[in-house]
Amino acid sequence: MQEGLGDFIDRQLRSQCGLSTADYRVLAHISETPGGRLRSFQLAHLLRWEKSRLSQHLGRMQTRGLVSRERSVDDRRGAVVAITSRGRELIQAAAPQHVADIRSVIIDHLSAPELAILTAISEKVRERLAMLEPDI
Repeated sequence: MQEGLGDFIDRQLRSQCGLSTADYRVLAHISETPGGRLRSFQLAHLLRWEKSRLSQHLGRMQTRGLVSRERSVDDRRGAVVAITSRGRELIQAAAPQHVADIRSVIIDHLSAPELAILTAISEKVRERLAMLEPDI
Protein backbone atom coordinates (compact mmCIF):
# COMPACT_ATOMS: atom_id res chain seq x y z
CA MET A 1 0.00 0.00 0.00
CA GLN A 2 2.75 2.47 0.97
CA GLU A 3 4.62 1.93 -2.30
CA GLY A 4 1.48 2.16 -4.43
CA LEU A 5 0.32 5.34 -2.71
CA GLY A 6 3.77 6.90 -2.99
CA ASP A 7 4.01 6.05 -6.68
CA PHE A 8 0.54 7.49 -7.35
CA ILE A 9 1.29 10.74 -5.50
CA ASP A 10 4.64 11.12 -7.27
CA ARG A 11 3.04 10.58 -10.70
CA GLN A 12 0.33 13.11 -9.91
CA LEU A 13 2.80 15.76 -8.73
CA ARG A 14 5.05 15.23 -11.76
CA SER A 15 2.25 15.29 -14.34
CA GLN A 16 0.23 18.13 -12.83
CA CYS A 17 2.92 20.39 -11.39
CA GLY A 18 6.31 19.30 -12.67
CA LEU A 19 7.51 18.48 -9.16
CA SER A 20 8.75 15.23 -7.68
CA THR A 21 7.59 14.19 -4.24
CA ALA A 22 11.04 15.17 -2.93
CA ASP A 23 10.75 18.62 -4.56
CA TYR A 24 7.32 19.05 -3.02
CA ARG A 25 8.53 18.12 0.46
CA VAL A 26 11.50 20.50 0.25
CA LEU A 27 9.39 23.40 -1.01
CA ALA A 28 6.62 22.74 1.51
CA HIS A 29 9.02 22.89 4.46
CA ILE A 30 10.79 26.03 3.25
CA SER A 31 7.56 27.81 2.28
CA GLU A 32 6.17 27.33 5.79
CA THR A 33 9.02 29.26 7.43
CA PRO A 34 9.12 33.01 8.02
CA GLY A 35 10.72 34.63 5.00
CA GLY A 36 10.82 31.32 3.11
CA ARG A 37 14.34 30.56 4.39
CA LEU A 38 15.66 27.59 6.32
CA ARG A 39 19.09 26.44 7.46
CA SER A 40 20.27 23.38 5.52
CA PHE A 41 20.79 21.27 8.64
CA GLN A 42 17.24 22.06 9.80
CA LEU A 43 15.82 21.09 6.42
CA ALA A 44 17.81 17.84 6.44
CA HIS A 45 16.42 17.06 9.89
CA LEU A 46 12.82 17.75 8.82
CA LEU A 47 13.21 15.58 5.73
CA ARG A 48 15.24 12.92 7.57
CA TRP A 49 17.83 13.06 4.79
CA GLU A 50 21.59 12.70 4.90
CA LYS A 51 23.62 15.84 4.18
CA SER A 52 24.86 14.50 0.82
CA ARG A 53 21.36 13.62 -0.40
CA LEU A 54 20.09 17.07 0.54
CA SER A 55 23.01 18.81 -1.12
CA GLN A 56 22.57 16.89 -4.39
CA HIS A 57 18.83 17.43 -4.47
CA LEU A 58 19.11 21.14 -3.67
CA GLY A 59 21.66 21.48 -6.47
CA ARG A 60 19.14 20.07 -8.95
CA MET A 61 16.38 22.31 -7.57
CA GLN A 62 18.66 25.35 -7.73
CA THR A 63 19.45 24.61 -11.38
CA ARG A 64 15.70 24.58 -12.07
CA GLY A 65 15.26 27.92 -10.28
CA LEU A 66 13.16 26.57 -7.38
CA VAL A 67 15.52 27.39 -4.51
CA SER A 68 18.66 29.40 -3.87
CA ARG A 69 21.47 28.66 -1.44
CA GLU A 70 23.43 31.29 0.43
CA ARG A 71 25.73 31.61 3.40
CA SER A 72 24.07 32.33 6.73
CA VAL A 73 24.54 35.91 7.92
CA ASP A 74 24.48 34.66 11.52
CA ASP A 75 27.02 31.88 11.02
CA ARG A 76 29.24 32.22 7.95
CA ARG A 77 29.90 28.46 8.02
CA GLY A 78 26.24 27.56 7.70
CA ALA A 79 24.08 27.55 4.60
CA VAL A 80 20.55 28.84 4.19
CA VAL A 81 18.11 27.54 1.59
CA ALA A 82 15.57 30.05 0.29
CA ILE A 83 12.53 29.46 -1.86
CA THR A 84 12.51 31.46 -5.10
CA SER A 85 9.46 33.13 -6.58
CA ARG A 86 9.26 30.25 -9.08
CA GLY A 87 9.44 27.70 -6.25
CA ARG A 88 6.72 29.55 -4.35
CA GLU A 89 4.48 29.66 -7.44
CA LEU A 90 4.85 25.91 -7.94
CA ILE A 91 4.21 24.93 -4.32
CA GLN A 92 1.18 27.23 -4.14
CA ALA A 93 -0.22 25.61 -7.28
CA ALA A 94 0.70 22.08 -6.21
CA ALA A 95 -0.53 22.10 -2.61
CA PRO A 96 -4.30 22.23 -3.24
CA GLN A 97 -4.04 19.56 -5.94
CA HIS A 98 -1.86 17.39 -3.69
CA VAL A 99 -4.45 17.60 -0.89
CA ALA A 100 -7.22 16.78 -3.38
CA ASP A 101 -5.26 13.75 -4.62
CA ILE A 102 -4.76 12.45 -1.07
CA ARG A 103 -8.45 12.97 -0.33
CA SER A 104 -9.52 11.18 -3.50
CA VAL A 105 -7.35 8.14 -2.76
CA ILE A 106 -7.81 7.81 1.00
CA ILE A 107 -10.12 10.16 2.86
CA ASP A 108 -13.13 10.20 0.53
CA HIS A 109 -13.28 6.40 0.37
CA LEU A 110 -13.30 5.70 4.10
CA SER A 111 -16.20 5.92 6.51
CA ALA A 112 -15.91 7.95 9.71
CA PRO A 113 -15.23 4.80 11.79
CA GLU A 114 -12.60 3.64 9.29
CA LEU A 115 -10.90 7.05 9.42
CA ALA A 116 -10.89 6.88 13.23
CA ILE A 117 -9.24 3.45 13.10
CA LEU A 118 -6.68 4.62 10.53
CA THR A 119 -5.90 7.65 12.70
CA ALA A 120 -5.46 5.51 15.82
CA ILE A 121 -3.20 3.02 14.04
CA SER A 122 -1.15 5.80 12.45
CA GLU A 123 -0.64 7.48 15.82
CA LYS A 124 0.51 4.22 17.41
CA VAL A 125 3.02 3.68 14.61
CA ARG A 126 4.32 7.28 14.95
CA GLU A 127 4.68 6.86 18.73
CA ARG A 128 6.56 3.59 18.29
CA LEU A 129 8.88 5.13 15.71
CA ALA A 130 9.57 8.03 18.08
CA MET A 131 10.54 5.54 20.79
CA LEU A 132 12.82 3.61 18.44
CA GLU A 133 14.42 6.72 16.94
CA PRO A 134 14.17 9.44 19.60
CA ASP A 135 16.69 11.79 17.94
CA ILE A 136 14.72 12.12 14.71
